[in-house]
Amino acid sequence: MIDAAKIAALGILTLLFAMAANWGTDLVYQVHALLLALLSAGLFIWSIRRAGGRDRYAIDGPRPETGYNDDVVRAGVIATTLWGVVGFLAGTYIAFQLAFPLLNWDLPWTSFGRLRPLHTSAVIFAFGGNALIATSFYIVQRTCAAPLWGGRNLAWFVFWGYQLFIVLAATGYVLGSTQSKEYAEPEWYVDLWLTIVWVAYLAIYLGTIVKRREPHIYVANWFFLAFIVTIAMLHVVNNIAIPVSIWSSQSVILFPGVQGAMVQWWYGHNAVGFFLTAGFLGMMYYFIPKQADRPVYSYKLSIIHFWALIFLYIWAGPHHLHYTALPDWAQVLGMVMSIILWMPSWGGMINGLMTLQGAWDKLRTDPVLRMLVVSVGFYGMATFEGPMMSIRSVNSLSHYTDWTIGHVHSGALGWNGMITFGALYYLVPRLWNRERLYSISLVSWHFWLATIGIVLYAASMWVTGIMEGLMWREVDAQGFLVNSFADTVAAKFPMYVVRALGGALFLTGALIMAYNLWKTAVGAGETASARPVPAE
Repeated sequence: MIDAAKIAALGILTLLFAMAANWGTDLVYQVHALLLALLSAGLFIWSIRRAGGRDRYAIDGPRPETGYNDDVVRAGVIATTLWGVVGFLAGTYIAFQLAFPLLNWDLPWTSFGRLRPLHTSAVIFAFGGNALIATSFYIVQRTCAAPLWGGRNLAWFVFWGYQLFIVLAATGYVLGSTQSKEYAEPEWYVDLWLTIVWVAYLAIYLGTIVKRREPHIYVANWFFLAFIVTIAMLHVVNNIAIPVSIWSSQSVILFPGVQGAMVQWWYGHNAVGFFLTAGFLGMMYYFIPKQADRPVYSYKLSIIHFWALIFLYIWAGPHHLHYTALPDWAQVLGMVMSIILWMPSWGGMINGLMTLQGAWDKLRTDPVLRMLVVSVGFYGMATFEGPMMSIRSVNSLSHYTDWTIGHVHSGALGWNGMITFGALYYLVPRLWNRERLYSISLVSWHFWLATIGIVLYAASMWVTGIMEGLMWREVDAQGFLVNSFADTVAAKFPMYVVRALGGALFLTGALIMAYNLWKTAVGAGETASARPVPAE
């Protein structure tokens, strides 16, 4: 009966998507409808072929080897690695485009304006999002001593539903359709789909915590839950829009003018604060103690860190709108909250670093731990630089310049990238039942290539950003501007080349990691002996 209902639903969906592809009023809508029609048709045929059979494991049953649902975590690790390479490749390419504009090829699909949101979404949502989903599923099961709530099917729905969101968003960017909202570019129906997937993700996470067999909720789960709940709120409010037509990808944003700008940067900054900070802090509080084989330095400090971060971060968004039409009181509020935010951020950094107390010698011999620890250092640097740049007098120099780009990438590559790499190196041998990674030497190569790449990238953008800001404000004795816009662009060329080379080094390191993880997974290392898996 269930199989028949599923087949009927897929058949109806295939028909509806085919109709939408026919009646769509713009190219992006038609392409997306056609993709969805082909996908649902494929699922329709697949469901017919397997109707009446049983899955390899019971729908609600965990994998028998460990007692945990790790299939979806393995898939998440693979997706994180693949999307990471795609995102880093796109970023490196557009970095070379800025230095050598001929690489735009005079084609709309390869222009910087379309590839830039493709790069940011691939790195933030595809690479970072898959890393967060995979690691949160892994961590919540082990710290709660319980398999994922909802069974295998719901977890797989979240995984594949999220991949569909990424594909729909990416194809929309390349074809030239966005909402014109930074980090929230996807069209209205893609936003609706992500909302459904995200609610399922929240249900799994909450359900697993509720049915836990461990009395204590480990602090990493606090950060993951805050990230999931807050991102849901931000996504829904910022993407409230009225579709032009049910057959069109175009929509009208509900909030106009300065209100729209405020809502956008309330979302934009807190996407950084909760997607790229709180979620990854959950990773920090699990993987650093595990890799160092030491307990968290101060569990009390981790709780203070959590509540201070949750209360303060949500107020800091207005610092993106200094010297705009936003009321002064809102700008000052954002600045003050950003400065206060420096203290709990560094409290978390100190907690992460001091977890190595008594194990500092491991940094010489364990490149995975070295990667995790360096990521915390970049977190500390980014969370000092951010509050400093929120001060209005400093912001008058940095705003609209490449200094902001350097700040973002020192955090995204150094903090988010490095801790994700460390987490992947930790997970793959355990998920594929291997004694060790294929090559520790390749991990060291990856570490140094990534570190040097980040330094070249961030330093070049700091130099060119400060130079750019100073050139913009330089005036002669009569009060006229000395430099034209073209002068500032020409002056930045050498640093743009350095930035692109830094990105190429970072990409090379990621390719080495992908090869190392693949060799580990396919069995180039020794197979670990079977062992019981307790709560961790």
